[in-house]
Amino acid sequence: MKITQIAGFLGCGKTTLVLKLSRILADDGKRKVALVVNEIGEIPVDGKVIEESGMLVKDIGGGCICCEVAVSFGKTLVTLYKKFNPEHVLVEPTGVAIPHQVKTAAKMGMRDAKISIGAAIVLFDATRPAELLDMDMLGRLVVNQVEDADILAISKVDAVDEAVLDDVAQKVREHNDRAEMLNLSSFTGVGLDRLVEIILNWEG
Repeated sequence: MKITQIAGFLGCGKTTLVLKLSRILADDGKRKVALVVNEIGEIPVDGKVIEESGMLVKDIGGGCICCEVAVSFGKTLVTLYKKFNPEHVLVEPTGVAIPHQVKTAAKMGMRDAKISIGAAIVLFDATRPAELLDMDMLGRLVVNQVEDADILAISKVDAVDEAVLDDVAQKVREHNDRAEMLNLSSFTGVGLDRLVEIILNWEG
């Protein structure tokens, strides 16, 4: 059971991406995919199997899975493994979660479930670079997320021009020069195929 997180600050497009990726990964029921959602967004979180796609959705409330409810997260993964046994679990943490802490929390389930840790895919909103990197506002949190990324996905690329996109990529790259960086638009589909390939083949 491979755990892949889709992280990033509030409003960067995590929920839309998770829905798109989960449908592609499920491949009309050929793969079992579960979603673990740590903040209520557009996903209709009711804990029931979404029958048409063979997915299962679990919500964890009451705090962030990388700190306050880390134990609950670990237990949820074990439950998923024993009762549903998906090949892939996509995790959407809160917008303030730190990716390496989410990975650590996921490892809590390793004693009782066969779990592998997939990539930390961190989204960065191309339409808000100044706000996200302003050290007097969100900067330190967002930089921590970027630094932890295995994959940096510059989201909403359909909403900015090439010059802005180049500037955003340069600014983000200053904080992480080892992660693969890709352009992403859940609206047009740019970058989705590459992310699916990464999720399926990541060995970390």
